[in-house]
Amino acid sequence: MLYIIALGAIIGILFLWVISMQRTFVTFDENINNAMSQIGVQLSSRWDALTSLLDLTKGYAAHEYQTMTDTINLRRSITRDSSPADVQKQENIIVEALGKIMAVAESYPDLKADQTYIKTMDSVNQYENMVRTSRQIYNDSVTKLNRAIRMFPASIIAGMLGFSQRTYLEAVAEKASKPSMN
Repeated sequence: MLYIIALGAIIGILFLWVISMQRTFVTFDENINNAMSQIGVQLSSRWDALTSLLDLTKGYAAHEYQTMTDTINLRRSITRDSSPADVQKQENIIVEALGKIMAVAESYPDLKADQTYIKTMDSVNQYENMVRTSRQIYNDSVTKLNRAIRMFPASIIAGMLGFSQRTYLEAVAEKASKPSMN
């Protein structure tokens, strides 16, 4: 009889441990999804600021305006189910559009000196910093999930419950060499 009680206690403890691990994995997974959503919100705000900058350049370089409008219209929104590759693709489009806008501003010093342009460029910089922070939060969340999934015996439970390692967001190469936005 004592063996049955001990066996029942062990099974109960294992069952509670499995439930605890499942909840931990779900929490990590939801943190990653939330971080990706935040990246999407910040990128959307950057797009809005870039659109405002584009409108400011319209009067200065009408021929560039259409090209940049086409580039900006290619944008896609980032959702919680997006992948790091989706974020990378969108950030590459943003870097390209920003580079074209800055080239126009360099050609027209009065545009670059315009207070609205300066304030809008400050907004772009501010959103860039928020995207950077959101990317760090995402990667930290991915680290926590990946670490938990790789550790034995939790790795067995993770596999049984369908949790797998997630991909990190990598730095955008073009950002490292981009010119100053001021």
